[in-house]
Amino acid sequence: MIGKIRIGISSCLLGEMVRYDGGHQLDRYLRDTLGNWFEYVGVCPEVELGLPTPREALRLVTGEEGGVRLVFARSGEDITGRMQAWAERRVAELESEELCGFIFKAKSPSSGMERVKLYDRNGVPAKKGVGMFARAFMAHFPDLPVEEDGRLHDPALRENFIERVFVFKRWRDLQKSGMTAAALIDFHTRHKLLLLSHSPELYRSMGKLVAQAGVLPPEVLREAYLPLLMKAMRLPATVRKQVNVLQHLLGYFKRQLNADEKREALELIDSYRVGSVPLIVPVTLLNHYVRKYRDPYLERQYYLHPHPLEMQLRNHA
Repeated sequence: MIGKIRIGISSCLLGEMVRYDGGHQLDRYLRDTLGNWFEYVGVCPEVELGLPTPREALRLVTGEEGGVRLVFARSGEDITGRMQAWAERRVAELESEELCGFIFKAKSPSSGMERVKLYDRNGVPAKKGVGMFARAFMAHFPDLPVEEDGRLHDPALRENFIERVFVFKRWRDLQKSGMTAAALIDFHTRHKLLLLSHSPELYRSMGKLVAQAGVLPPEVLREAYLPLLMKAMRLPATVRKQVNVLQHLLGYFKRQLNADEKREALELIDSYRVGSVPLIVPVTLLNHYVRKYRDPYLERQYYLHPHPLEMQLRNHA
């Protein structure tokens, strides 16, 4: 993959002094580590709307007719209409940025992806709101990978998000190069084991769709395939599903490996199953066999290299 992947992000997470209190929420992992692979497009809804820094804090409240309103916490001034109109314009502008994901600022009334405080008419908060810009963004880009900064500190959620980002980038590249029937079949084939580690059921549904690649027009296939692809990738790759894929991989070498080699591989897979070693351990051994025996099918499977090894995403037990 040439060049960095373009990712949208709440500007405060990059260290920009745009918070309501005049500060920032710099996340060094996002900026300094993931920044080696991601090119960020910063967005701060409140500042881009024209609000000053510092400024009165905003909150989400339940309106008179049950709708959600965005108001200033002290004065009660309602800026819902302004924010909604701006958000609609901004998400339309972001289409040209060719984003492959977005990282939102958790708990923000404008950018929080979920569980934002929503105050009822008595001023009692419940964590069931969605930031107004985040809501508009996710509605406009329903298949784009999104996540919040806080959740990315969870190794499993971080790996899932980044895996989705790389899959989406490969999908974008497929569209740029021209999505022929043959190209879609190749894309689907190369993602087979990766998809099986997330959802065997959706993989089978996608397979039925791909089987019609020579019949359905490319635009119809594109509109039907992408939602299934990203829905599958959003599902967690559980240990049980990973073990099934690893055993499936090992089966390709049943004629090449001797009894000791098979036993070693099975022991490593079982050690991963019980949590004694991280996923990278059995995957590294299987990658060794793929290189040693030059299996052309497995060499092209993204499951064995879904993202750069330097990211160390499969290193957690």
